[in-house]
Amino acid sequence: MTSAPPKPLEGIRVLDLTRIISGPYCTRLLADCGAEVFKIEPIGGEHMRVKEPLRAGKSTYFGHFNAGKKSIEIDFRSEDDLKAIRELAASCDVVVENFRPGVVQDLGLDHATLSAGRKDLVYCSISGFGQEGPRSRHPAYAPILHALSGHDLAAMSYAENVDKPFRTGIWYADLIGGLFAFSAIQTALIGQLRHGKGQYIDVALMDSMINLLVLEMQEVQTPSSFDRWLATPVKASDGHVIAVPITAKIFERLADLLDRPDWKEDARFNTQLAREKNWPILMGLVEEWTCSRTAAECEASLMAAGIPCARYQTVAEAIEDEQVSARELMTMVGTGSAAFKVANLPFRFSGAPLPVGSHVPQIGENTEAVLAAFRGSGSTEIPKVTGAPDNQQEVSHV
Repeated sequence: MTSAPPKPLEGIRVLDLTRIISGPYCTRLLADCGAEVFKIEPIGGEHMRVKEPLRAGKSTYFGHFNAGKKSIEIDFRSEDDLKAIRELAASCDVVVENFRPGVVQDLGLDHATLSAGRKDLVYCSISGFGQEGPRSRHPAYAPILHALSGHDLAAMSYAENVDKPFRTGIWYADLIGGLFAFSAIQTALIGQLRHGKGQYIDVALMDSMINLLVLEMQEVQTPSSFDRWLATPVKASDGHVIAVPITAKIFERLADLLDRPDWKEDARFNTQLAREKNWPILMGLVEEWTCSRTAAECEASLMAAGIPCARYQTVAEAIEDEQVSARELMTMVGTGSAAFKVANLPFRFSGAPLPVGSHVPQIGENTEAVLAAFRGSGSTEIPKVTGAPDNQQEVSHV
């Protein structure tokens, strides 16, 4: 029987000192890629373990960010426990933390302490504003960063008939910051392999958000001569669709499909620049056609004609979409009534598959197996830790 090929990060050990979203998301992606991730939790477990939604009394929100890891429960007030974690760190290739700047120094888990005597450690700090600067010690939840970065006012400027920024429930800052941290760690590991030296990585969620606003930051420096065209939803009989007939060929297909050959000669639409300037007018005319058809009918007709179009789906519909199913994006974590779906990594490798780990550890499930080798021994060798079988999910109540 042929053994499965190794995952890209198999053999890499990660000390995970993170909580909430940004850090746990980063380290879960590392685990998906094959790294052995030791999640360090306080006594009673990270508070996200009781965050709704709950399935069979267990947080699927926590599970989404922490599947595939090993849980070590310690008392952060105990010097013996902290010493054991420092010794565990000596056997790890990567350390990730997202405490408020200054906290890891107080705990003796900072980069300077953990990299002493070694030059190959990759250490990543994730924070709201970075480790230095006038805002560095400010508390920073995702909505704060959405507001300060300019994201929310930019989004508001694109909307119609609104007089205040939108309410928010999607934590872009945490997720994009976790992704940037994940990619930075990969880059640092390559540098470690090439040059034998580790890195200290300082990821700021504020910086991450500003990096999303590419055209916006260029516009404020060099404004365009007219308002940019905006992708605009149009009404269908049972919802909305969005179509983007921006290029000449696609626009001509649209004119043919809607039986409006006159549009091809209309000065408002017969060049790409003209279409961009008159996009609201064009979309209003398109809506006259879409509003008498269902969203599914609009999507089918437009796509069949080679015109990019999509109906607006709910998240429930999206995770069951035929394309999502074809790519096997969703993985089941856990079994029975406690099972739930989690999205796999949005990329595929030709070698080993990289699904989300199917097991969410109990609080401190791996504490003794991992730390017994360190307490009082000074050893840096860790016995192989298998944890629970991959087809089980166990998350204790806290």
